[in-house]
Amino acid sequence: MTAAQALCTRTPTTCEARTRLYRDGELVTEGFPVQDIARHLAEDGTTVWLDLLDPGSDDLAVLSEEFGLHPLAVEDAVDDRQRPKLDHYDSHLFLNAYAVRLDTGTGELSTSEVAAFVTKRALITVRKDDRMHLDALVERWDQTADQAVHGVSWLLHGLLDHVVDGHFAAVEVLDDSIEELEDVLFDDAPQSKEVQRRSFALRKSLVQLRRVVLPMREVLNSLLRRDMHVLDDAMVPYYQDVYDHVLRVSEWTESLRDLVSTVLETNLTMQGNRLNEVMKKLTSWAAIIAIPTAVTGFFGQNVPYPGFQQESGLIVSVVLIVAIAGGLYLGFRRKGWL
Repeated sequence: MTAAQALCTRTPTTCEARTRLYRDGELVTEGFPVQDIARHLAEDGTTVWLDLLDPGSDDLAVLSEEFGLHPLAVEDAVDDRQRPKLDHYDSHLFLNAYAVRLDTGTGELSTSEVAAFVTKRALITVRKDDRMHLDALVERWDQTADQAVHGVSWLLHGLLDHVVDGHFAAVEVLDDSIEELEDVLFDDAPQSKEVQRRSFALRKSLVQLRRVVLPMREVLNSLLRRDMHVLDDAMVPYYQDVYDHVLRVSEWTESLRDLVSTVLETNLTMQGNRLNEVMKKLTSWAAIIAIPTAVTGFFGQNVPYPGFQQESGLIVSVVLIVAIAGGLYLGFRRKGWL
């Protein structure tokens, strides 16, 4: 029994597999049994794609015998939360990246880790969960089927382009969310608590996105190095395009992080300004209210004074209260305190 046959002895729920076979740039078949991979690779001009969903260490150990995979790469493919990277080994490359998805309602970013073994005639993708949907990736390959003649370079480009486009879509949604947050920030009705909650949620998502985006520059840069002889020359411009997208997402992410910080600082400043306005109004009204208290207290003395126990005294006290309080009110209004 071959190593690929041994792999297939595991139950489908433990190791779900998906396969595709290309020959001389044409799609020949897909969904074929994993045990047929070795036979197909023995044929000239064939390229194979194999996808494994949440495989165990035993699954990948068997694959390492079939494809000559390095034990360290197999270990990284099994372990969770590896950083995005590209490792070079004698017989293959090992790639680790993250597909992302943003919840537009909550602003929460979810990531899906995907590893890939890149050999001369096979691309083996390892997904840690099913949140990265393969239908969009397969559709991308079908749309660029005229480039299938470039084999693994073309398959790998489709995978990277799909992942980076997901990063681009996420940062676009985050940008729109921050613009909506700015509108809420300057709304006539203060919503400081809502602004703070959404700001922290967006900032958290941007930090997560930055962690998976920034290392992708190094990954693409390594693939584009001519001395590595990894890519077909015809595919280099397409990888350069993906690299440009990575740079744009990286710069966009950095600018949005600064913008969210500015929103938080502006919100705190506006809170301080509103508090100052409230304090000025309270102080102004306290000064106005103090006038009747002072005047009535003076005229309430139980010692004789001009107008004591006379109607004229009442009139004078009322006139003083109205005049002084009115003068203070007009003065505060003129200064914008009321």
